[in-house]
Amino acid sequence: MDKKQKRRQSAAALAGVLFLIFLDQYTKILAIRYLKEHESFVILKDIFELHYLENRGMAFGLMQNQRTFFVLTTTVVFFVLVYFYLKTPVTKKYLPIRICTVFLTAGAAGNFIDRLLKGYVVDFFYFSFIDFPIFNVADIFVTVTFFVLLLLIFFYYKEDDFLVYLKKGQKDL
Repeated sequence: MDKKQKRRQSAAALAGVLFLIFLDQYTKILAIRYLKEHESFVILKDIFELHYLENRGMAFGLMQNQRTFFVLTTTVVFFVLVYFYLKTPVTKKYLPIRICTVFLTAGAAGNFIDRLLKGYVVDFFYFSFIDFPIFNVADIFVTVTFFVLLLLIFFYYKEDDFLVYLKKGQKDL
């Protein structure tokens, strides 16, 4: 694959990340506008509702009020994801990993934007029937992508497929 095609692939990935961030941020704007300071909006009684929450921690309410830690950690994660994306061969075989990297980056960025600008993350999806922690679209991107990556690692890729990340000067496979 030539440099022009690689640039197109990277531009498409960046456009994907930006679109997914927009989607996450737009849903959070809607949550602020229609849910903040209001009763929960019940979708399915005793099962699922939209409930506004300002989360100053991470998943499951852990590490409350650790904004500096989250900003620094997310910055490192961004660099790792970009490096990983750039090291991944631009072939059909590795397309699922490249797509997962786009979703992980967008999910991390969506919550990063909230933490940076507001000091908290806006959460609003709530499964009341299992009292599951309240979450948002960015959380869905990260969580679902994590499970997809696990499935890919255990059932699609073989051990040799990951050697490409260790080889220096590797050309596209």
